[in-house]
Amino acid sequence: MNVQRGIRYVSFFCLLSIVFKPTLSVTHYSIPEEMEEGSVVANLAADLGLDLKTLSERKMRLDVASNRKYLDVNKNTGEMYIVERIDREYFCTSKSVTTCVLKLDATIENPVRLFNIELEIMDINDNAPHFRRDTMHLDISEATTVGERFSLTNAVDPDTGSNSVKTYYLSENDHFSIEIQTGRDGSKFADLILKKALDREEQAVHNLILTAVDGGVPARSGTASIIVRVLDTNDNSPQFEKESYTINLTENSPIGSLVVKLNAKDADEGSNSDIVYSFSLYTSEKTQDTFSLNPENGEIRVKEMINFEDFKIYTMEIIATDKGANTLSGKCKLMILITDMNDNHPQISIKSFTSPVKEDIAVGTVIAVVSVSDKDSGENGQIDIDISDELPFTLKESSDNYYELVVSEPLDREKVPEYDITFTVTDRGKPPLSDNETMTLELLDINDNVPQFPQSFYTIQVVENNAPGALLSSLTAHDPDLHENQYLVYFIIEKEIANTSMSMLFSINPENGNLYALKTFDYEIEKEFLFHIEARDSGVPPLSSNVTVHIIIMDQNDNTPLIVSPWRAHGSVVEEKIPRSTDKGTLIAKVIAIDTDSVHNSRITYQFLQNTDATLFSLDQYNGEIRTMRMFSYRDSRHQRLVVIAKDNGEPSLSATVTIKLSTVETALKTYADLTEVPLEYDIFSDLNLYLVIGLGSVSFLLLITILVTIVLKCQKAKPSKAAPPCRNSVISERNSTIADSTLVSNDAYWYSLFLAETRKGKLVVRQPVPKGARYIVSSIPRSTGLTETSDSAASTLQYSK
Repeated sequence: MNVQRGIRYVSFFCLLSIVFKPTLSVTHYSIPEEMEEGSVVANLAADLGLDLKTLSERKMRLDVASNRKYLDVNKNTGEMYIVERIDREYFCTSKSVTTCVLKLDATIENPVRLFNIELEIMDINDNAPHFRRDTMHLDISEATTVGERFSLTNAVDPDTGSNSVKTYYLSENDHFSIEIQTGRDGSKFADLILKKALDREEQAVHNLILTAVDGGVPARSGTASIIVRVLDTNDNSPQFEKESYTINLTENSPIGSLVVKLNAKDADEGSNSDIVYSFSLYTSEKTQDTFSLNPENGEIRVKEMINFEDFKIYTMEIIATDKGANTLSGKCKLMILITDMNDNHPQISIKSFTSPVKEDIAVGTVIAVVSVSDKDSGENGQIDIDISDELPFTLKESSDNYYELVVSEPLDREKVPEYDITFTVTDRGKPPLSDNETMTLELLDINDNVPQFPQSFYTIQVVENNAPGALLSSLTAHDPDLHENQYLVYFIIEKEIANTSMSMLFSINPENGNLYALKTFDYEIEKEFLFHIEARDSGVPPLSSNVTVHIIIMDQNDNTPLIVSPWRAHGSVVEEKIPRSTDKGTLIAKVIAIDTDSVHNSRITYQFLQNTDATLFSLDQYNGEIRTMRMFSYRDSRHQRLVVIAKDNGEPSLSATVTIKLSTVETALKTYADLTEVPLEYDIFSDLNLYLVIGLGSVSFLLLITILVTIVLKCQKAKPSKAAPPCRNSVISERNSTIADSTLVSNDAYWYSLFLAETRKGKLVVRQPVPKGARYIVSSIPRSTGLTETSDSAASTLQYSK
């Protein structure tokens, strides 16, 4: 389509003549500007009469115009086409040149020939008119006469001919119009004409839009803004809001107080609107001496003290003048009416006042007498007196203008130690005047409050083995009274526990309530204490209160487990003999350990420290039972050594060990497991001969009789506590000199296990009373010997005392 457009606008103006001389002819073409790149202008080879076949060999070329190559020749077709867009306004900058021509030279070789080519660039309407200034400012006085002209900046259009500026349009308005003029060069410009008089006070600024339109098709346009500022002239006089003013002013108004501020307005601006205020000649000197007028802002203030009795009415005339070249002025009248006022304050006088008073003063007691007065008369002299409704007092009129202050509610110094009582007197004038008088009533303290502890019950945890004199807690009470009524003394209310006084166990600082321990506590002996502490003030009579204190002794892991079965003398080794034919799972021995700590710390577990053959014996970690894991073989050693450790559950853990030496024998001894089924009253060695049984039974019977007689004699002598069962011999523990059964070691299962363990040694185990001061006693009495095992020759006793 670009090619067709180019061909449409191309016009061929002259014929080529074939000349074989250096003289050249001119080939003329016409194209519109802004043709797109690649558009064909003409077939140059055909117009010049050149052979297309030799065109490439003869190296046809176009020279460069203005250092830019706008056109080129296709050597295959001979067509001249657009290489770069051509802008007529850029190429031909002068508007005086009506025709814009681009001159080119075409050159070929073999032989060399030169052709002159003129390319006329035709204008198109591709530029819109524009103003050199987008905004034009005009200052026009409001006094300017109608018909006055004002020059405006014209618009320019780079296009030529009909495509340049053709006309102007002005936006609609009431005051201005335009007149279009034509210059000698044919350019168009517009003059602004005033068609209606301006008034700055109505509209100070006029905003107009000037539009320039060219003659192209389609037409293009450009706009500029015209801002007309109307300059002021002094054509308005100052004006007050009202012609006369009436002001009410009370007497005794403070000097300098504002009476009124007059505000005159001038519609002009600048110096034409600046106003100066002044008194006219009709204002009296007395009025000017009593009141001042500020010439700048029109404020009228009190200049001297005003007394209603001297003058009741003041009149004045105020003039407002502007500062224009030809000054203009305005005036108003002012009438000031003086009103009488209540200018005497009521007065109050304290005739009697009692302070301080005790806080238990009786309701209805008179503590003060006051009188009131006012020099004014009528309502201005009538007085009302009152005090705060929040105070526990009331006012009673005793006679004319005399009042009594009476206690209306019980007083409490601990809540309010003193009262600031303000008497307020107010007259009934308009406006009312008032006065006040404040007095302070102090209250004396009485001992009416008991000491108070923050808590009614204290629980104090104390870890055993504490140092004597250790601070346990601070039990501080509070007494809101004053002086000696609040000085507190602390002491422990005496209470005996097991013949022991609390003051022997604990001590309290009588001044600050610090509670101390006087001894080292042992959880295994004392677990808790419950007593009372009293706080007593120093008032008359003294008041006191007490608080309950619960001391809980916390356990420490301070007791090592004690192995009671199989029992052995300190440092000795337990020796056991078992048949070699013992079956798998047979109970060989049972290790029993006890721990006097609390339940958590006394939980005991068992394990092997040393085991000659780990495949032969097993140990239950909870009940301490040692059993065979298999039967003995001929390869097993005849002697086995077992070291068992019993550990408690404390932190850090404490432990005890026992060493058991086992020897296997070929004799047909009953196994340990069989012994557990033999009652105490039968002989467990049924495989001995009859004589051995008779001898062992006789000795055991005699020994048993002797022990029973000894127990009976000791029971009659020692008088055991009611807490111990009277018909039962048992291992017992003593706590605070009170004998009681030990729930840990008096268990029947424990005694049965101990019985089985000790009878392996040929000893008879009995439970017998404990001497005073001992924790527990386990006695083992040797049986008569007759087996392969050698029994101890003397009775052995295990004693553990704290």
